[in-house]
Amino acid sequence: MPIGEICNREVVIAERSLSVGEAARLMRSHHVGDLVVVEKQAGHNRPVGIVTDRDIVVEVVAAGVAPDTLTIGDIMGQDLATVREGEGVFETMRLMRAKGVRRMPVVDSEGGLVGIVTLDDLVTLLAEEMAELAKLVSREQQREATGRG
Repeated sequence: MPIGEICNREVVIAERSLSVGEAARLMRSHHVGDLVVVEKQAGHNRPVGIVTDRDIVVEVVAAGVAPDTLTIGDIMGQDLATVREGEGVFETMRLMRAKGVRRMPVVDSEGGLVGIVTLDDLVTLLAEEMAELAKLVSREQQREATGRG
């Protein structure tokens, strides 16, 4: 299954120049734990970073820095990992594990942002698939029991 079929396409985005304080308020108003930092290039929003609620806590709040004195460009990671929307679920999981990330922007063939996939999304998908397999095992056991009677 292509990751583009299960990714969340409602991504909250921001530009590097957004203050950390404004970013925190944006996350709160949209009930999200991250913002994808984008740059407009050739008519596309190209992801260049991610800022998470944890980044804000660790890099700003815990360090005692005033949130409105920094931008999200100041605290975002510089090595963003993305995945193409046509990649499979297992390839995406391998890439996330290799990069050590819990969230990954999903991009089209031109590098434009189309969605985001998170560890939570993948765990939910796998749990649903496992539940279906468990139902199959139970059904097979019932079928065998009634067939022998």
